[in-house]
Amino acid sequence: MSEKWTWNFLDADGGEVDGESTTGTEFPTQSDAESWLGETWPDLFGEGVKAVTLKRDGAEVYGPMSLEPPASGSGGSW
Repeated sequence: MSEKWTWNFLDADGGEVDGESTTGTEFPTQSDAESWLGETWPDLFGEGVKAVTLKRDGAEVYGPMSLEPPASGSGGSW
């Protein structure tokens, strides 16, 4: 049985966000899911996604994880 890794996309209030960038986001490995998020998070953030939760076969692995960039002057690396 193969695993399915998916993201839940959340707005600032914790509600689910649906949109073009959030469809078809099923991955065979955690690494694939995380790599995809690393490449697309700025677009997702621009579409109103403020946090994500990673799931494996429907069970929460971690999250919600904020997509908010660090405040300027906080020493972050964005």
